[in-house]
Amino acid sequence: MEKTRVCIIGCAGRMGRALLEAVYQSTNAVIGAAIETPGNEVLGLDAGQLIGPERLGVPVVSSLASVVDSVDVIIDFSEPSATLAHGEIAAQSKVPMIVGTTGFSSEQKKRLHALSERIPLVISSNYSIGVNLLFRLLREAAAVMGDEADIEIIEAHHRFKIDAPSGTALSMGEEIAKTLGRDLQQHAVYGREGITGERDPKTIGFSTIRAGDIVGDHKVLFATLGERIEISHKASNRLTFAAGAVRAACWVVSQPQRVYDMQDVLGFNKG
Repeated sequence: MEKTRVCIIGCAGRMGRALLEAVYQSTNAVIGAAIETPGNEVLGLDAGQLIGPERLGVPVVSSLASVVDSVDVIIDFSEPSATLAHGEIAAQSKVPMIVGTTGFSSEQKKRLHALSERIPLVISSNYSIGVNLLFRLLREAAAVMGDEADIEIIEAHHRFKIDAPSGTALSMGEEIAKTLGRDLQQHAVYGREGITGERDPKTIGFSTIRAGDIVGDHKVLFATLGERIEISHKASNRLTFAAGAVRAACWVVSQPQRVYDMQDVLGFNKG
């Protein structure tokens, strides 16, 4: 069985290097291409040099268009405008795409989802298997006690993260809101300050921490006047997200064109 040839966008970044490592360690995938921005100091290097001494015969280039026809799938954890540009190139060549980018505007989300008319897309705010199991647990907790409980989502990431709340935290809020029949845009509260008055029982609160090198911590509270349920996930290494993205990449190449998420990859949406 041939291995899936994976293209890594932003290969020199923190997540990009983790993705290179995850593909390198995979028994089902191989690094097919590595992309960085024009002018980046790693351009021309062998992709293997970014994760170790071994050369893989894959030079780092700045043009996705120049290599897109030599890969089976693209993984992109960059930024919204770049991801959309890469998506157009992928769609023209009928190459599936794994999207881990967060921070899209509503209009950008529409443009991203429209690409699924031409290629299969996996779009997820978090590719960790543990986090996606947590999504399932949150739906169950919300169904049982969500109407009686005050719900708060607390997330922490490293100082370099540019969007807040995290895409994962927002996805958690969306899963809970959907289960409870609420519109997250109407009921979300992003931080509190001053005399806020009594808490609206239907709100879903978000608290954000940015500090040091925290990879990613998420906790959801379901609190009533008599008890509190806490469901949490802590990531200590980016490789857990990267490994999930590579798993999704190997899965999506055999799927028909439409939008999928990590719940589909793991089979949680069956039945």
